Amino acid sequence: MAKPKIATDWMGACSGCHMSLLDMDERLVELLGKVELTSSPITDLKVPPESGVDVGVLEGAVNNTDNEHVAKRMRQRCKILVAIGDCAVFGGILGMRNFEPAYVALERAYEGADTTVDGKVPDSPEIMRPVVNRAVNEVVKVDVHVPGCPPRADVLYYVLSELAEGRIPKLDETKLTYD
Repeated sequence: MAKPKIATDWMGACSGCHMSLLDMDERLVELLGKVELTSSPITDLKVPPESGVDVGVLEGAVNNTDNEHVAKRMRQRCKILVAIGDCAVFGGILGMRNFEPAYVALERAYEGADTTVDGKVPDSPEIMRPVVNRAVNEVVKVDVHVPGCPPRADVLYYVLSELAEGRIPKLDETKLTYD
């Protein structure tokens, strides 16, 4: 029997959820014995194959057109889509910018910051368009939601192990506890 194929990708976030994947330590090697990792931002192959995968894993919020493209491409190329982390599940801390027009954040980041050289907001249609930060399920259908900032490695191991065995993971208060 062929191993289930898994692809991961990240969007607007800090990459902490992929760090939690790496925090599985030796269990990651065990898991890779049960699945085929086709692509991930932390490997040489970055884009899920056109032929598709069994499980797609997305981290991060959707906050620009590239993120939207990544979410839609993953949804088209996977049978089961998993959103990991608070940014992907709820919109995360990036959602705070939804309360102000984009130019307010840009002025603070470029004109008001001590670290900029010339204090000019970049002139780009992508940057200047009205931006609304969204959770993944506001853009595409998500099959499994794994909250946490970041989710614990134990939870990610459980979720991916269940999916590798062909089961949808059951996440309850015993799995979603925080230290």
